[in-house]
Amino acid sequence: MIKTRYKTLILFVAVVFTATAQQKKWTLQECVDYALQHNISVRQAELDLQTTAVAKKDALGAFLPSANVTGSHTWNVGLNINPLTNLLQQQTIQYSNAGASAQFDIYKGLQNQMNYRRAKMAIIAGQYQVQKMKDDTALNVANAFLEILFNKENLKVQQQQLAIDEEQGKRSSELVEGGQIPRGDLLDIEATVASDRQKVIAAENQLLLSRLSLAQLLQLEDFAAFDIADEEYDSDQSEVLLQTPQAIFDKAKDIRTEIKLALANLDMAQQDIKIARGAYQPTLRGFYSINTRISYADNVTYVTPEDGGTPVPVLTNQPSFWNQFVDNKGHAFGFQLNIPILNGLSVRNNVQRNKVALEKAKLTYEQQKVDLERNVYTAFTDAQGALRSYEAAVAAQTARAEALNYAKERYEVGLINVFDLNQAQTLSVNAQSEVLRTKYDYIFRVKILEFYFGIPLYQN
Repeated sequence: MIKTRYKTLILFVAVVFTATAQQKKWTLQECVDYALQHNISVRQAELDLQTTAVAKKDALGAFLPSANVTGSHTWNVGLNINPLTNLLQQQTIQYSNAGASAQFDIYKGLQNQMNYRRAKMAIIAGQYQVQKMKDDTALNVANAFLEILFNKENLKVQQQQLAIDEEQGKRSSELVEGGQIPRGDLLDIEATVASDRQKVIAAENQLLLSRLSLAQLLQLEDFAAFDIADEEYDSDQSEVLLQTPQAIFDKAKDIRTEIKLALANLDMAQQDIKIARGAYQPTLRGFYSINTRISYADNVTYVTPEDGGTPVPVLTNQPSFWNQFVDNKGHAFGFQLNIPILNGLSVRNNVQRNKVALEKAKLTYEQQKVDLERNVYTAFTDAQGALRSYEAAVAAQTARAEALNYAKERYEVGLINVFDLNQAQTLSVNAQSEVLRTKYDYIFRVKILEFYFGIPLYQN
C-alpha cells in the first residue's frame, strides 16, 4: 500500500515537472519586477501615496476663495398678505430668490502656507514608504528564489545518490550470485535504495513547496506552471566583506530608505507644531455677496366707478422678470476678524499633542538608526560566518568524497561490510547537502550586506 502511494506521488510530481518544462522559466529580475507590480503591500503603499497627492491638492485649494451660487423658488397658495395692499386675501404668490457669495482668507496665521509645505513633505514620506515596501519585497523574493535553487540542487544530489545505490545494488546482486558476498549485504543495499527513494520524494516535495511559496509571493494563481531559471551565482568572497561594518553603516545611514522615511516623518511632526501654533493668531476674511428676488401674485385692486357705484375688481400686471431681477438686487461686502481668546484650551492642547508627537518622531528616528546599526553588524557577522561555514563544508565534502572512494575500494576486496559502506555513503551525501545549504545561505547573507551597502537587488 505504501509503495503504491509513493509511486502515485512520484507520478504526480513527474507530470507536474513535465508540464512545467514547457513553460516560461522566470529569472530573479523578472520575479522581482512582477512582485513589485502585483504585491499587495506595495500596491497599498502606492495607493497611500496617491492619497498624499490628493491632500496636496486640498492644501493648494485652501489658497483659493470659496464661491457659491444659490437659488430658490417658492409657491404660497391660500390666504396671504398682498404685498401691495398689505391685506390678507386668498391668492397665489410665487417668490424667486437668487444670489452669489464669495469668501477668501486674507490672513490665517500662515496656516495655509504651512499646510501646503506639510502636504509636500507627506508626498516625499509616501515615496520613501513605497520604496521601503519594494525593498522588503525584493529581499523576500530573492530569499524565496535562492531557496528554490537550493532545493533543485539538493534534489539532484539525492537523485545522483539514488542512481549510485541502484548501481551498487545491481553489482551486489551479481556478487551474491557469484557467492562473493552474503545475501544479507544485498538486503542492506536494497533497504538503502528504498531509503534513497524516500529522500528523493522528500526533496521533490520540498522543491514544490518552495515554488508554491514564491508563486504566492508573486500573487500567481497557477503555481504548478511556475518555475525559475537555473541561474548561477558566484560563491567567491564578496568585495563588500572587505569593508568594515562601521563603513557599511555610515553609508547605509545616507542611503537607506527607512532612515529617510523616519527623517521625513520627523520633519512633518515639526511642521505640525507650526501649524498648530498658527491657530493662536487672528484670522481675517473678506466676503462679498449679491442677491435679488422676484415675486409673482394675482394682484386684484378695486376701482370705484365715477358714478360712485360698487367698486369693480381689476387685475393688475406684475413687473417683468428681468425688471424685478435688476431692480431688486442688492450687494453686501466686508471683512470678518476673528481674534482667539479662549476656546476651551483646544489650541493649547493641540500644540501640546503635536509636541508629544514630535518627541515620538525623534525617538523613532533614533531607534531606526540603532536598528540599522544592529542589522548591519549582524549581517556582516552572518556573512562572514556563512563564508567560513561554506569553506568548511567544501573541505568536509572533499574529505567525505575521498573517504567514500576508499570505502568502495575496501568493500570490493571484502575488507569492510555493506553497513560500513552505507555509512560512508550517507556521510558523503550529507556533506554534499551541507555544501549546498551553506552556499546559498552565504549568497543570501552577502546579498543582504550588499543591499545595506547600496548595491541594489534589482534594477529600477
